Amino acid sequence: MAAPLDGIRVIEIDSWMAAPSAGALLADLGAEVIKIEPPGGDPMRNNSRPAKVDSAFKHYDLQFDVDNRGKKSIVVALDTAEGIEVVHRLVKDAQIFMCNLLIQRQQKFRLDPRSLFKTNPKLVHATLTGYGTTGPDAWRPGYDVTAFFGRSGLYDAMREGETGTVPMARPAQGDHTTGLSMLASILAALRLMERSGEGQVVETSLYETAVWTQASDYGVTAVDNAPVRRRARHELLSITGNRFPCGDGKWVVFNMMDGGAFERLCRTIGREEWLQDDRFTDGGSRYRNMKILVEGVDATLKTRTRDEWGTLFDKAGLIWGPVLTLDEVSRDAHAHAIGLFPEIEHPEHGRYRTVNAPFRFSTADVRPRGPSPIAGANTGEVLESVGYSAEEIRLLIARNAVRTTK
Repeated sequence: MAAPLDGIRVIEIDSWMAAPSAGALLADLGAEVIKIEPPGGDPMRNNSRPAKVDSAFKHYDLQFDVDNRGKKSIVVALDTAEGIEVVHRLVKDAQIFMCNLLIQRQQKFRLDPRSLFKTNPKLVHATLTGYGTTGPDAWRPGYDVTAFFGRSGLYDAMREGETGTVPMARPAQGDHTTGLSMLASILAALRLMERSGEGQVVETSLYETAVWTQASDYGVTAVDNAPVRRRARHELLSITGNRFPCGDGKWVVFNMMDGGAFERLCRTIGREEWLQDDRFTDGGSRYRNMKILVEGVDATLKTRTRDEWGTLFDKAGLIWGPVLTLDEVSRDAHAHAIGLFPEIEHPEHGRYRTVNAPFRFSTADVRPRGPSPIAGANTGEVLESVGYSAEEIRLLIARNAVRTTK
């Protein structure tokens, strides 16, 4: 099967996790993604949580690998005239240029849309930043913890009740969500470029994407300017839309409208007496006595394990889900059935599992193409592909404009 983006060349100048994750997905879709790194390499390299394994992957940077798999890497010094010329030579034969540089740095290195369109007027130029390229905070560096979770209101909205502490996201949650936003905008711009024959400029940011993920809240807040109410478990509107611990310390979550679901829940957990209790006769009375209900469900569910309750919930047709740990998800039979953790081959270390793209095609080849490259591993071959001779490459290396691992 052919890959959707066969024949598309992407030039990527970025670092850390957000924009690189979009590049990894483009590579999964079959594009040739050339990652241009500085002489010191992407600062994300070797800056991740090590795997708790006693194997060849014990010290392998698996987090970096996820966001840079299937790419080629060249090392270019952007602070040299020769290095800038290398980028422009590459862009001339590319369809997509993507970066996460602030607009001032793009202009400094002649990587802004106006400069690159002189080299390739049909280029799709895509930028991912923390806060966008305009506005009073366009200059501000942004990471997912600060721009996505903090500035967007997401952390505050996720606090437990009015006095709960600010939660902490897992690594790159905001980055990867914004990477999907960047991917969507690039694919739409590529389609528009093919129809119009004109270059396109697209951008996204961590801040904007995070606000979009909360659009259900902001659809109201943007009108009334009122803060969202943060509800603790005993303050939620419905007992059938709550979460509870089970006897083994593992949690379950329910997502059912009140009404008939309350009766089914009571009968499933053996609390039929609540159906005759005047304190719980309708949604209003249940809300007023929510603390009593939460404490009662807590006490009841602690009499069995999560999996034991799950069997009963499924039998009763309740809409529920287990709160799995990360390692439980990696062993989940459903995850394996849908190919969520495919294996790829590392030329030195062997086979290992990675995380699949969050979409599938029925008649196209979409998959991780291989591991992440060593910084500069492909410098020579990539430069040769745009017409540099062996002698020219040797001179570029001698002048510290490019580097290679060979």
